[in-house]
Amino acid sequence: MLQGFKQFIMRGNVVDLSVGVVIGGAFGAVVNSLVKDIITPFIGALVKAPDFSGLFFTINSSRFMYGSFLNSLLSFLIVAGAIYFFVIVPINALSARMKRGEVAPEPDTKKCPECMSDIPKLARKCAHCTSVVA
Repeated sequence: MLQGFKQFIMRGNVVDLSVGVVIGGAFGAVVNSLVKDIITPFIGALVKAPDFSGLFFTINSSRFMYGSFLNSLLSFLIVAGAIYFFVIVPINALSARMKRGEVAPEPDTKKCPECMSDIPKLARKCAHCTSVVA
């Protein structure tokens, strides 16, 4: 029983996933620090009001704290923008640069002229409509 558990834990995808979770948590802390300590104060310097938590309206003595929602929404948009511009865009550029010299493989299927289904490239007869293919 313990041997099976050991094999499960030592499987590559479990180890990769655990490493990804640890690195993701550390990266999340870096991104949150970037937003909280650099980007939000910069926006506060421009707008003169970085904290909207005091904004509310009242209907029938019920307080609607929409300022807190605005803070959460802005934080989400800033984090999403930071991840997009500082992680996704550079990784996509690096990936495109690495794939620049690669040639796409030649397809091993072709279309049947009668039924337009995909058939093997060397086939002489379509398996779907039984028509003869040149």
